Amino acid sequence: MAPPQEFSAANVAALKAKFESAGQGHVFTFYDSLSDTEKETLFNQLQKIDPARINKLWELAQNPPKEPENTVVEPLPESATASVLDSKPADLERWYNLGLDLIAKGEVAVILLAGGQGTRLGSKAPKGAYNIKLNSKKTLFQIQAERILKIQQLAAEKASDKSKAQVPWYVMTSGPTRGPTEKFFKKESLAELSDEENEARAQGKPYFGLDAQNVKIFEQGVLPCYDFNGKIILAGKGEVAVAPDGNGGIYKALQDEGVLDDMRRRGIKHVHAYCVDNCLAKVADPVFIGFAAEKQVQIATKVVRKRNATESVGLILSKNGRPDVVEYSEIDAATAEAEDPRQKGLLKFRAANIVNHYYSFAYLDGMGDKVNSLPPHIAKKKIPYFDIEKAEAVKDVAKPNGIKLEQFVFDNFKWLELAEFACFEVKREEEFSPLKNADAPNAQDCPTTSRQHIKDQGKRWAEAAGATLKNGDDEGLEVSPLTSYAGEGLDSWKGKEITERTI
Repeated sequence: MAPPQEFSAANVAALKAKFESAGQGHVFTFYDSLSDTEKETLFNQLQKIDPARINKLWELAQNPPKEPENTVVEPLPESATASVLDSKPADLERWYNLGLDLIAKGEVAVILLAGGQGTRLGSKAPKGAYNIKLNSKKTLFQIQAERILKIQQLAAEKASDKSKAQVPWYVMTSGPTRGPTEKFFKKESLAELSDEENEARAQGKPYFGLDAQNVKIFEQGVLPCYDFNGKIILAGKGEVAVAPDGNGGIYKALQDEGVLDDMRRRGIKHVHAYCVDNCLAKVADPVFIGFAAEKQVQIATKVVRKRNATESVGLILSKNGRPDVVEYSEIDAATAEAEDPRQKGLLKFRAANIVNHYYSFAYLDGMGDKVNSLPPHIAKKKIPYFDIEKAEAVKDVAKPNGIKLEQFVFDNFKWLELAEFACFEVKREEEFSPLKNADAPNAQDCPTTSRQHIKDQGKRWAEAAGATLKNGDDEGLEVSPLTSYAGEGLDSWKGKEITERTI
């Protein structure tokens, strides 16, 4: 993105001409009636929008690339896959050691897709600031930060230069959550949180104990909202209606927000990206990173085994000879229910997408203008707007009147050859517990299930180490990430009873 221009008559005229030439000059309809402050605000918003790009995305959305008539879907070839469920212990150990070596050299970075507010959870705070009611009162942000601290510690034990065992954490927020996220990381109170929640955060450490220089909070982009004719919708006389550009906006944001420049300066070669709402995410997972690095792929993705044929999840597969993600709604029942001819009792298509990816830095750094070619997806919405003809705001919109476009993070997979892509199956109970819904009777993917899954995991780890659990907690045991990253380091509990609820 070009550096911001100074607010001046000449620059306003140039910007107006740019929008007029793209057929979007109506955004300046009320410019002359605005105050000087309002004029500058509109100018600053519009200079972040490239009208030619906006028109291109509209055309892409209206006329997406046509699929071949005879679409062929197959599971990814064995050469592009591996699974922790049936890999040889020697392979898992080799990948772990390779990944840990790369972390020890300072070549691994992590991107967190931190998303928006926890609205569906009943919270206006950033979703990562949500407390799933663990005994420790740790939020999602803290759990994940402590996993980074622990993996840095484990890597430092192997490093010749321990100071290099640092994992920079790039946190991508939405526009409204950037400020609150920055405050939360600094230990400042948030109006969106309760006094109890703010007090719990106040007792912690700034940046959860991570080096502040290694935490970079950046903002995903937005796209204007369109009417059904492809014209940009105004939210007010001096404001364009916008919406987040989807998780696929990560690629452009990495360029625009200087993240790639920072990674390049640090010598990063391997990048792990994941979503904030997964409390079991193994952040900077050395096994996954080692697997992908050994295969020398551009992108790799983690998957879990689909529960059953009707589970509503996207699937990672080969489509017309290229890696792709196919939504469950796009697959017919016969395909969904097909059995793997090589493994009786397993679904042929079972690799469920969990939005947990590896990228080579070289791939991200080389995307260039391809970030503008991700196919945008259409969502028809009820969008409050400013009626240009009547010169009045319309807040109550009865039916969809416009379109929001969003890009998906996986829509570039199909640009790769199969040899450039890999898929890594992990255990759902160890690595995937999404937080999507508020607690309710029989609810799934909610705070209660997230908390339960963390405590179930802790109980498994403790019992595997030879401990007996007698802590009176029916849900299990909370094992701090600072105590163990993935079940290691619990040998001192062998033959002992654990009476604590958190270790």
